[in-house]
Amino acid sequence: MATRPLIVLGSANGDIYVEIDRPPQLGETISGGGGQTRCGGKGANQAAAAGRLGTNTIFLGQVGRDGNGDTVRKALSESNVNVEYMRIRNDPTGTAIIFLQKNGENSIIIIGAANMAWDAQFPAEFVDIIKGAGVLLLQREIPEFVNIAAAKVARDAGVTVVLDAGGNDDTISPQLLALVNIFSPNETELSRIVGSSIDDDLEDLVAAARTLQKRSGVENILLKLGVRGSLWVPVNGDVLEQPAVLAPTVVDTTGAGDCFTAAFCVGLLERESIQKSMQFAACAASLCVRVKGALESMPTRAATEELAKQQ
Repeated sequence: MATRPLIVLGSANGDIYVEIDRPPQLGETISGGGGQTRCGGKGANQAAAAGRLGTNTIFLGQVGRDGNGDTVRKALSESNVNVEYMRIRNDPTGTAIIFLQKNGENSIIIIGAANMAWDAQFPAEFVDIIKGAGVLLLQREIPEFVNIAAAKVARDAGVTVVLDAGGNDDTISPQLLALVNIFSPNETELSRIVGSSIDDDLEDLVAAARTLQKRSGVENILLKLGVRGSLWVPVNGDVLEQPAVLAPTVVDTTGAGDCFTAAFCVGLLERESIQKSMQFAACAASLCVRVKGALESMPTRAATEELAKQQ
């Protein structure tokens, strides 16, 4: 087991789920179901995933002084996540409106609120926490300057920095990418970042990853490919492929990418090989999509290990 903690710095939301048969066309009004509010946010999802997988996990983020903020803190705590250092703002807790189709696919609108209301000065109390980490895991649902400040602290202390590309779809600053050890986009995000369409074949995917590495200096790319699995593309060394562990029934894909990235970081902290970390992550993500919701769909260690034994 890991001795140093996983630090997750990122967003926490109250997610509103709307169930639809199909997305509406421009100017069209359609009926939906659901309407439940569940806990989410990429940062909170990843922290919950790691906590449930048995890793010492600390979440650094901001919520509002409201019911959603209280609910998120409680849900994270119940997922074995240390929430002692979370900051409480007078802004409302962030919200994501998730349109969930019957096949499990989703579309999401994010309202940043407290997630975006960071002070210009990086919190001094976070510095020593990050310096003592084994891995710092970041996403893109909080301001870029916060991620940059945290990544600088981590790199100066020799802590591995992992950046999940999910969240805001604006340009990632070269300054942030230069501080990252492992960058983890999905195929759509990689295509947007390199500025060109990508074919599904392995050669084209690797070529796009290499293009990003040359432009940004990122050492390693962990590419998430959904039902086609994942790819590890290092600057030096062999490209690794990991097939997806397909779920018998897909209920909800919300949070699956977060689950995968967090589970991969758990493998890193436990000094597993990259290939074993990818397989562990694939098993965790497979279990995640079988349950509705984001944070609450993150699987336990026991269930993930049991599925891994069957592969």
